[in-house]
Amino acid sequence: MTWDLTALQNAADPQAPLAERNLWLVRLLEWLRHAPRGEAAPGTPRPLVRLKHLLNMLERHPDHAWAFANVIGGVWNDVDAVSLFAEVGFAPRMALWHEFLGRLRRRLLPGTTDTRDLADLFELLFGSETDEDWIAAIDDELLARLGLLFAATPDDGWRVEARAAITVLISSVHAAGLAGPLRVRMDEQLVQDKPFHQLPTAWEAVERALAGGDAAALVPATHYLRALLDRCRAAALTVPEHLEAHGVSVDLMFSVEQLTARLDRIEALLACLLSPEPQRELLRLVAGLVRVVHERRSLRTLFARHYSLLARKVAERSAETGEHYITRNRAEYRDMLWRAAGGGAVIAGTTFLKFLIALLGFTAFWGGFWAGVNYALSFVVIHLLHWTVATKQPAMTAPAMAHKLANVGRDDGLEGFVDEVAHLTRSQAAGILGNLALVAPVVLAVQGLCWLAFGAPLVGEKDALYVLHSLSLGGPSLLFAAFTGVLLFAASLIAGWVENWFVFHRLDSAIAWNPRIVDTLGHARAQRWSRWWRANISGLAANISLGLMLGLVPALGGFFGLGLEVRHVTLATGQLAAAVGALGFGVMGTWAFWSCVLCIAGIGVLNVGVSFFCAFRVALRSRGIRLADRRRVYAAIRTRLRREPLSFLLPPR
Repeated sequence: MTWDLTALQNAADPQAPLAERNLWLVRLLEWLRHAPRGEAAPGTPRPLVRLKHLLNMLERHPDHAWAFANVIGGVWNDVDAVSLFAEVGFAPRMALWHEFLGRLRRRLLPGTTDTRDLADLFELLFGSETDEDWIAAIDDELLARLGLLFAATPDDGWRVEARAAITVLISSVHAAGLAGPLRVRMDEQLVQDKPFHQLPTAWEAVERALAGGDAAALVPATHYLRALLDRCRAAALTVPEHLEAHGVSVDLMFSVEQLTARLDRIEALLACLLSPEPQRELLRLVAGLVRVVHERRSLRTLFARHYSLLARKVAERSAETGEHYITRNRAEYRDMLWRAAGGGAVIAGTTFLKFLIALLGFTAFWGGFWAGVNYALSFVVIHLLHWTVATKQPAMTAPAMAHKLANVGRDDGLEGFVDEVAHLTRSQAAGILGNLALVAPVVLAVQGLCWLAFGAPLVGEKDALYVLHSLSLGGPSLLFAAFTGVLLFAASLIAGWVENWFVFHRLDSAIAWNPRIVDTLGHARAQRWSRWWRANISGLAANISLGLMLGLVPALGGFFGLGLEVRHVTLATGQLAAAVGALGFGVMGTWAFWSCVLCIAGIGVLNVGVSFFCAFRVALRSRGIRLADRRRVYAAIRTRLRREPLSFLLPPR
């Protein structure tokens, strides 16, 4: 239904039920927002043009002005305004996922005007994000004329509600500041004089002075309250610093944000109560409430804001690990080759176990589960032996590379970043070369020994033909390789999250100092175990999660009709070597074999590239880095390729 001004005049009934009066207010705001473009002067918000038109009409027709003012005044008297000042913008519980569900409900379920809660009605009244702009654009003349619409509203009615709202907000801040999870993480020097304890008493002094009109007592009481509010805010803002050092909790970050937002709301309400021109301060408050209402509808903003610190910590922990995978001299390069060769030898065994699991004929889920266990155990063995699998490196090295981008604005910083690109490319090439250089010979050797000992290879002709078919360049293997790169990246996220959880809950300290564990292991061994778990928890989480995902995700995808498979460059090379061992070296002269070779090269590029790209983007976003001059970076890399192409493959002398 389209409402015009005449319809609004006719529907303005102060005796109507509250739901109808609330609906009338919503229609009035809709009419203001939907002014035709021709009505507005250039640079003037269209709602203001219609608001002036409305006031002109009401000034000429006192009977209509009486009806409008009494509808608005009646609504104000019948609703709970404390909720507007004290609850809009705040979650009822200090839990991020509870807030997520609340936002999702507000997005999906319609609201109702049959309510006495002004906070709920406010969301219906100001349903457009542009409302904040035109409210803030109201000038002093128009603000004075607006008194016509609020003639039936008690002059000081809002003051009573504002004082009650501050009491509610003070209680919430007092409780949150004294809650253990926040209190123990605040700076001790800032809370030693107990600012949160003193807030209720300080506010009571201000409220008594306001109620009694005691100007002499109001000034010092207000100064003291505002000093306490500043002290509480400073203490609360030390919690993120503690989390940076001792592990991140998104719920605690959400609690800190809610606490500081409540402190800001208290300051805004105090400004309204103490200002000589409260109408202007109230207008600012309403504009701010409109902004908050729309911010609370955004699910993306909620997670972007509160998971950014966790993403940064995950990226930083990955960067610390990733530094170990970047070789910068010949000694480190040779070490990488040896460690990658060791990883390739273990993957050779993984390849044969993969064929064995397929031969046992498990159902899809259990086949995927045992394949995942096979991968996970192999990766854990490689980790414990301090060897490496090349495709696990990009997700770890990308955050380290992103960190270097912070200084590319300077010439020396740009040159240093290009050096890191060369180091990383060289290290990745060494890792893949070391993996493939041993996995293929070991698999071929085992196949040959089985021929000599049993007259048949360990992997038969049927499986070999399937390998040639599945790794064909014309098949979907390259798409599966990109999907595997996403799993490699996801494993790095899981590793960072698990390490953050381990550090946040101080499990290393628990292993070292828990009385029962110390009694069982002894003091010295408990200390060693604590250090070992702290150093290896990330690697174990990455390897176990990656292995299980490589096995289980395709099986679970099959349940939903998604024909997903994994393509890992080292495993694929081992499978192709097993196929050669079964079919004979003559197969190397066929296109089917070389199609698989080209496909494996593409698998390697996609495993590495997709994993690196995903981790790099997350690292950039979590650090807030904006690469403004991409051309300079690309040009510097091209220049290095022309001048020193071998620096991307071989270490300097």
